[in-house]
Amino acid sequence: MIKRIFDFSVSSVGIVIISPVIAITSIVIAKKIGSPIIFKQTRVGKDNQLFDLYKFRTMTNEKDIYGNLLPNEMRHTMIGKRLRKYSIDELPQLLNVIKGDISLVGPRPLLVDYLPLYNERQIRRHEVKPGITGWAQVNGRNAISWEEKFELDIWYVDNKSFALDLYILYLTIIKVFKSENVNKSNQITMQRFEGSNING
Repeated sequence: MIKRIFDFSVSSVGIVIISPVIAITSIVIAKKIGSPIIFKQTRVGKDNQLFDLYKFRTMTNEKDIYGNLLPNEMRHTMIGKRLRKYSIDELPQLLNVIKGDISLVGPRPLLVDYLPLYNERQIRRHEVKPGITGWAQVNGRNAISWEEKFELDIWYVDNKSFALDLYILYLTIIKVFKSENVNKSNQITMQRFEGSNING
């Protein structure tokens, strides 16, 4: 209950405070990338419940001659790279927090496609609400493997506390400003999870 009150209060006040940033970002995206401004995608939440996650759009909708979307790297834009670098693209997720879909802190909500790929240990990450940031994000983000990320998620599930959440939020602010632990490869996003030891 304390966490929910904290999430709702901080997110509500946060949206008001950063409303100029949200407004400017929306205008820039509309001019440089086009509409829709908000990218919506179904993700998995607590107890495997599905919900729509909101993010600022960072890619174009360019398609090949067959009508298929081009690879992420070909659809990404300079403004999109800047938005992702400083996590500005994730600001609309404050609406998800207010709605109760996610928390400020928790394992990152991932694609529905990954559900059948988790082993019995990895799926424990869904025992708590997902978050905008989490223990894995402040300990590697996209620079570590899926297996390492899931182990960090499970550690959070087993050790969660309000004090730990505050510490993670503090580390998140520091790392966002320093742009630490971002994937340095040529890929815009981390490689898809293809499953690990399904029995482990």
